Amino acid sequence: MALSRFWTFMLILSIGYVLVMLGLGRHYSLGSLINGKQGEMLVVGETDTTMIPGSALVAAIRSADLGAVQRGDTLFTLNKSGALVANVGTQPADGLFATCRNTITDLWLPLIGYLTFFCGLLNLLIDSRAMEKVARFLSPVFHRVFPELRKGHPAYGFMTLNFAANFLGLDSAATPFGLKAMESMQEDNPTKERATNSQIMFLCLHAAGLTLLPTSIIGYRAAQGAANPADIMVPCIITSFVGTLVALFLVSAKQRINLFNVPVMGAVLGISVVIGGLMAYITSLTGVGKFHFTDNLSNGMLLTIIGLIVAYAFLVEKYFTEKGTNLFDSFVHGAKDGFTTGLRVLPYMLAMLAALSIFRNSGLMGIVMDGLSWTLALVGVDQRVIDAIPVALMRPFSAGGSRGFMLDAMKTYGADSLTGQLSCLFQGAAETTFYVVALYFGSVNVKDSRYTLGIMLLADLACVITAVFVCRLYF
Repeated sequence: MALSRFWTFMLILSIGYVLVMLGLGRHYSLGSLINGKQGEMLVVGETDTTMIPGSALVAAIRSADLGAVQRGDTLFTLNKSGALVANVGTQPADGLFATCRNTITDLWLPLIGYLTFFCGLLNLLIDSRAMEKVARFLSPVFHRVFPELRKGHPAYGFMTLNFAANFLGLDSAATPFGLKAMESMQEDNPTKERATNSQIMFLCLHAAGLTLLPTSIIGYRAAQGAANPADIMVPCIITSFVGTLVALFLVSAKQRINLFNVPVMGAVLGISVVIGGLMAYITSLTGVGKFHFTDNLSNGMLLTIIGLIVAYAFLVEKYFTEKGTNLFDSFVHGAKDGFTTGLRVLPYMLAMLAALSIFRNSGLMGIVMDGLSWTLALVGVDQRVIDAIPVALMRPFSAGGSRGFMLDAMKTYGADSLTGQLSCLFQGAAETTFYVVALYFGSVNVKDSRYTLGIMLLADLACVITAVFVCRLYF
C-alpha cells in the first residue's frame, strides 16, 4: 500500500508541477519529459532568426566550429529550421519513451539472461536434493530469524545464495536467487496479496546489502584516478554491516522476534570474524593488489559455486534418473521457470522506472535535494558532506541516477576528496529501495508490502549516518 501511494503521488505531483511551471512560463517545452535523453541540453527558449536580422550572436554561431556559442550559463545554437535556441543545463534522466525502451533493452533483457541461467542452476540444486541438506543445516539459525517458516524450508537455501552473492558484490547473481526465495515463501502465504513476516525480513536484509567486495565501486574510483581505488572497501564493509544489523533489529522488534540466542548471536559473531579477518588481509595489500584480489575472489567464488553445483549433481545423478530426467534437462526446465519469472516482473519494473523518470525530469527531485541541502547547511553540516548528499538521496530511487551523481562528484571534487569518498560509500553501501520493493513483491503479485518500505528507508538512513562517521574517522 505504501509503495502504491508513493507511486501515485509521485506521478500526480510531478505532472501537476510541470504543467503549472509551463503555465507560468518557467518551463519551456514538455517534449524533453517524453522524448528527451539523459545528458541532452535543455531548451529554455527559441527565437525565429527572421525576427532578429543581422544579429551578431547568430553570425557568431554560424561561424563557430561546433555551431554553438556560450554566453554565461546559456549555450546558443541554431536548430534545423534555423531558429535561435537557448539551452541551459542538461536533462537529469531519460524521457518517458526512452525510459520504457531502455528498461527493456538495458535492464529487463539482461535480467532475463541472468534469471534463465541461475534458475537452471537452482533447479539442479533442487533435483539433486542439495537444497534440502542446505536448508536443514541452516535451520537452527534461520528458523529463529524467520520463525514463521517451517524448519528445512527450501527458501533457506535460496536466501543463503542470495546473501552470499550480495556479500561478494555479485548483484546479477543475487537477484535470481532472491526472486526464487520470494516465490518459495509465497507458496506458504495464506494471504497471497499481503507480504508475510518472512518475506519482509528477507527483503529488508537483502536491501541492506552486506557487501564485502564492492568491485564496481573500486572500478569507478580507478577510472576517476583515485590514488588507492580500493581504500573504500573497509568503510563500505562497516557501513553495509551496520545497515544490515539495523534492518535485522528493526524488523525483529516489529515482529517481536527474540534474536538473543546462541545460534543467531553465534552467526553474527561468525560473520563478524570472517569480515574482520578479510578486512585485515585486504588492508595489508597494495592498491593494485587489493583490486586484483577482490576481483578474483568475487568472480572466483561465483565460478566455484557453479562448479560445485554441477559436480554435486553429477555425483548424485541417480536422483535425476529416478525422476526420469538428467542434468541437462533439469537445467533447461529450471531455466524456463527463470524466463517466466522475468516476464512476470517486467510490468513492475516499467511502472516504477517510468514514474521516476517523470519525477526527476519535472524538477521536483531537484527541489527536494536543494531543500535538504539547505536544511543541512542550516544546522552546520560540513559542506563536503552536503555535496555528496545527492547520491544518498537518489540511491533509493535510481541506481543509474545515483551513479551519475557519484561520478560527477568525483570529477568535480576529486576521487580522493571527502565528497568523492562519501559519494562512493553512499552508492556502494545501499540499495535501490523503491525499485527492489516493486521488483520482488511484484514477482509474486504481493500488493500490500506493509511496513517494508519504511524499515528499508530507515536502514538507508542508518547507512548514510554511518558512512559520514566512518569516512571522517577512516580518511
